[in-house]
Amino acid sequence: MDARKVLIVGSGPIKVAEAAEFDYSGIQALKAYKEEGLTTVLVNPNIATVQTTKVFADKVYLVPIRTEYLAKVIERERPDAIACGFGGQTALSACINLNDSGVLRKYGVKVLGTPIEGIRSALSRELFKELMGRHGIPTLPSITTYSLNEAMDAARKLGYPVLARVSFNLGGAGAFVANNEAELISKYHKALAQSEIKEVLIEKYIGGWKEIEFEVMRDSYGNSVAVVCMENIDPMGVHTGDSVVVAPCLTLTNEEYQRARLLSIGVANAINLVGECNVQVAINPRGPDMYVIETNPRMSRSSALASKASGYPLAYMAAKLTLGYRLDELINRVTNRTVAAFEPSLDYIVVKIPRWESDRFEVDESLGPEMMSIGEVMGIGRTLEEAWQKAVRMLDIGEPGLVGGRIHNEATVEEAKDKVMRRKPYWFLYAAVLLREGYSVDEINRWTGVDKFFLNAIKRVVDAYEGLRKGLITLNEDVVEELYVLGFSEEQIRRALGGEAPSRLPVVKQIDTLAGEWPASTNYLYLTHGGEVDDYTGPGVDAIVVGAGVFRIGVSVEFDWAVVNTVLALRRLGYRVGIVNYNPETVSTDWDFANKLFFEELTPETLRNILIKERPKVVILWAGGQIGQRLYGKARSWLSNGEILGTSPESIDLAEDRVKFSKLLEGLGIDQPPWT
Repeated sequence: MDARKVLIVGSGPIKVAEAAEFDYSGIQALKAYKEEGLTTVLVNPNIATVQTTKVFADKVYLVPIRTEYLAKVIERERPDAIACGFGGQTALSACINLNDSGVLRKYGVKVLGTPIEGIRSALSRELFKELMGRHGIPTLPSITTYSLNEAMDAARKLGYPVLARVSFNLGGAGAFVANNEAELISKYHKALAQSEIKEVLIEKYIGGWKEIEFEVMRDSYGNSVAVVCMENIDPMGVHTGDSVVVAPCLTLTNEEYQRARLLSIGVANAINLVGECNVQVAINPRGPDMYVIETNPRMSRSSALASKASGYPLAYMAAKLTLGYRLDELINRVTNRTVAAFEPSLDYIVVKIPRWESDRFEVDESLGPEMMSIGEVMGIGRTLEEAWQKAVRMLDIGEPGLVGGRIHNEATVEEAKDKVMRRKPYWFLYAAVLLREGYSVDEINRWTGVDKFFLNAIKRVVDAYEGLRKGLITLNEDVVEELYVLGFSEEQIRRALGGEAPSRLPVVKQIDTLAGEWPASTNYLYLTHGGEVDDYTGPGVDAIVVGAGVFRIGVSVEFDWAVVNTVLALRRLGYRVGIVNYNPETVSTDWDFANKLFFEELTPETLRNILIKERPKVVILWAGGQIGQRLYGKARSWLSNGEILGTSPESIDLAEDRVKFSKLLEGLGIDQPPWT
């Protein structure tokens, strides 16, 4: 495409379903466009993001992402093209409004990537259903409505229960399941209010079916690849943003996999996709029915997860495709030898778990089609159990894994059964309690629809822990190895034994996108007990920077900004830098920012193991916020010849401990509220 200046539209403020993943995708797009010699102009008012640091874009406008402001930026900058697919739903809606208001036509601005009508067809439930019908792609029986009376008529025709889904919408806001007319009447108006075009689809409800996601790349010549298949452990009825997700897909037959893959590519062809999209497919676990649910014709949180899960830089490649490249003209940036027209092979398993803050606001709602989580984590391991247990620890909710924590030790059977049957956040921790108490995998499968394959993984962890705790398992070298392969931490084993745990150093493995067929030229790394030798990753780094971990209230993209800028500063000073972080949404977990990326837990045990492997000269814990602060004391004891940069551990303890800090203020004679 003949373009010299491109305008990239960001996602604006952090909100449920639009968070740091769009900072990540925007940065990737900026890198891709600048490599091609384009002048880049970014519009994003979120001052906490990495992309608004004037290192990446040539110009940054901190203005609202609204038609009138974007029109003024376009009038002033006169870009040749606009990139709409890297700022979430906010950016897509803004681009459609700019098109419909005539601004793009007036100034001769071309839309990079998927055309506006393709975007519109993907976002409108009615247009999407019609388009899929013309292309022979099956969708669920549904009726589009614009009023409560129409919705009631539609539900009667389809038969209850029904699912209400909103057009031009973010994070499933307003979506709900109605089991009867009273529920439909009570919730419909909220759903209608959440739609930009006041359109709500009433759809036959298929709660309990499998939900599969494919990330599809397609160039302007019609070449496509389905980069990653991700399987929602939570079945249909739970928003994918609130579901536990695994990659690759683990319970599909080859026929189911291939059908879902071809349907997803068919959706990309139907909307004339250029770049990347996420396609969601529902599969009847009793077969053979399969339906396309929806597509996001842009980068999304699922796309960021897929990028980090596979090592395939989706946003970067999508940006290149919008300029007219073919997939087979682009190089796989992990190997730097193979081309981008491939579908990655994974020799590891990834588990994503959302993070909720519902209890902070005394909210006790079940998971459903409307997204509630505010962050997510991603664990990587050589077994499902290892990845799942690592991900639980990454949540930073005080649980040492699937078992052995407060919930496992204190939850009653009645509480656990209620949490599982009503599908509350962290239901899998309560499922472990029920399995310990003698409930069967079959029973929990009937209550939840969760595939027995996943429930059996929880059961294996429960059986190992309880066997160890009750002295039914003799602790020998083989048993210790098996426990660590199942994802147990030293803390969990100590709790089970009631004493010291035998330690075992994990090995370092690379993510190479091709399961070892080609060597990786990047150092995107994880630790695992499912191996015997370290992959060669070059000499140790000079500095380790600890990231912020999972986003929650009080910890968000601003700490990722601090981590990334710290890394950039250290590299300018000539340091070889490693990052430790596990948040798949972030810029800091983009593997080409540092010399090494350890996509790993931020626990004392894991940090110790990385320091043993790397022997850095310095460690930076302050950039990532509270999690790093908690590691100060122990990290110092593990650094033989190195040092921790920044404020001393004693001073941090003095500031963080409220009693010590109040005594300090007294000693300094500084006024403070009365305290005891």
